[in-house]
Amino acid sequence: MQNTHMLFHSVHQLSRELSKHLNDALEPFGLYSSQWAVLFVLKQEGTLTQKELCEYLAVEAPPMTRTIQRLSRQGLVEQHQGADKRKKYIMLTEKAIGKFPEWEAVVMEANHTLLKSFGSQSQEELQALLTEWLGMIKQESRGKGRGKQQ
Repeated sequence: MQNTHMLFHSVHQLSRELSKHLNDALEPFGLYSSQWAVLFVLKQEGTLTQKELCEYLAVEAPPMTRTIQRLSRQGLVEQHQGADKRKKYIMLTEKAIGKFPEWEAVVMEANHTLLKSFGSQSQEELQALLTEWLGMIKQESRGKGRGKQQ
């Protein structure tokens, strides 16, 4: 593609529109897409350290700290210190576990609305492309990270 600026601009705009759409769907619950991402990962993966959440979601520590604090004030996550006092373990509360199916249903409906114009084959192709691209980006990032530590 000759103009990669347009490709990346389009991807960035798509990301913003997807977040906005998700924010609209989650608004009745007092949640934002960034909070949903944390809740979803904790539901899928279980208890994680704050650092693991940052790495998984590719979010810097300060915004993750703010998101976790908001979720904690809402009674949706709990923080526990590990034996190593520098590690904070984050987990869903019973309240969050109970409400999760309702949030997930709204998110799934929002996702379905956005994808309904794509056939299943197009969705599978898009998923494959995005998974491949994300994998390459993460692999490159890990390579750079190892270079810094040497």
